[in-house]
This record gives sequence, C-alpha cells and structure tokens, in this order.
Amino acid sequence: MRIVIKIGTSTLTYQNGCVNIRRIEALCRAISDIMNSGNQVILVSSGAIAMGVGKLNLSEKPKDIAGKQACAAVGQCELMYTYDKLFAEYNHTVAQLLLTAPDLTCPDRHKKFEDTMNRLLSLGVLPIINENDTISTAEIEFGDNDTLAAQVAASVSADLLVLLSDIEGLYTADPRRDPTAKLIPEVHELNDEVMKLAGGAGSKLGTGGMETKLRAAKIATDCGCDMIITNGSYPERLYSVLDGVPVGTRFFAAK
Repeated sequence: MRIVIKIGTSTLTYQNGCVNIRRIEALCRAISDIMNSGNQVILVSSGAIAMGVGKLNLSEKPKDIAGKQACAAVGQCELMYTYDKLFAEYNHTVAQLLLTAPDLTCPDRHKKFEDTMNRLLSLGVLPIINENDTISTAEIEFGDNDTLAAQVAASVSADLLVLLSDIEGLYTADPRRDPTAKLIPEVHELNDEVMKLAGGAGSKLGTGGMETKLRAAKIATDCGCDMIITNGSYPERLYSVLDGVPVGTRFFAAK
C-alpha cells in the first residue's frame, strides 16, 4: 500500500511547544515497522512553528506573520533533526520537502513534485512534507496540513490517508462540549449533513479543526483514496489501521 500519514501539531508537541518525545518515538517506530512490511509511507508533519516557539522559549505562538515565520525557520530544523535521528535508528532514510500551493497547482511544478516523490519512494526513502511556512504567508494565515496531506495523497495516487489528530474521529457533536456526542465510525457519503458536523479550530498551537479534516476527506475520497481520522495520542493504532481493525472514523472513497 501507499499510505500518507499526517500528524498534527498538538500530537507532536506539548502546549509549551516542546516536543513530546515519547509520542514521536512511538510514531517513528510504528512507521518504520509499516515500511519494513513493504508499504510505502509519506509523512506530512506539522509542528515547525510550535517547535520554534519552544526552542525560542516564547510564552505563546506569535500573532504576526514575521514572528510565525521566524518560529517556523527555527522549528523546522528541530523537527527534521528529530525525525532524522529517530528514523535512522531503524535504518530508514528521510527526505524533507517544503511545499507551497503553486507546487501542487502549477502543472510544471506539480509534475516535478510527482517525479521526485516517485523516485524517493522507489529508493525506499520516507518523504517528510510540510508547508513552507517560512516564505509562504498565505499558508500560515489560511492553510492547513490536513488539506495539504489530502492534495499529496491525490497527487501520488495513495491508497489511504491517515490523519492523526487530537480527537478520536468525527462525532455527532463536539465531544469537548457535549458529553452525549457519539463517534461516527464510517462515512460513505460526504453530504451536507456530514459537512455541518465540522466545528472550530483545534489547539492554540495548531491551525486545523474538523472543518479542515472534512475538506481533506472530500479531496481524498473524490480521488479514490480512503481516509481515516484517529487519535494521534496512540501511534500504535497505525497497526490496527493496516490490519483492518476499525479505529476512529473511516471515510470511504467515492465509487
């Protein structure tokens, strides 16, 4: 299988921006094992700005664009250093790709991206993708890595997209506010009723929320790729995903 895995900022880091070492180690171990079994994996990773916040000992994420870009520049180094070190322990080589919107929308640049991705995967490399927050103000202000992950999944003809989030999946209501909210295990059609279940943004260090995840589901399923939202606090759930054990919410590709 060709699998795109997206992990969010709140899953990778603590609220102060420092890396959650135990969780990222578990994530890298699970992904390495999945690759060892013959699957191709692409990791779309948030966390650069948050890690920059932690590295610079700031009390919160800056609100101005220049401040966010500075944090991204510092944090991206920390993020890739951490991934390179941990994946190397399992004999896997990583590659960094920082993308902006035109890289996936401009035909010539999109073709080069696809060619590079296919070559990296054929070489057994794990591509790690993030938005180029340091130079692209549009992505910081309006973008999110859920949508980016879905666009990547569509571009590389992935079989499955997994969004590791700070929530179990799609609920009938916001479980943080409504104790009667129930998890929806399967979605076969992204109709208006489902889209209305989207809530607001996630953690203060992240940019995404359920709205961005449903938008990602629409992109992925329209391109023939199933998508799963599950709680990234338990990276071992990736094994369940590969074994076909139901976890979180699964969005089925359009027929």
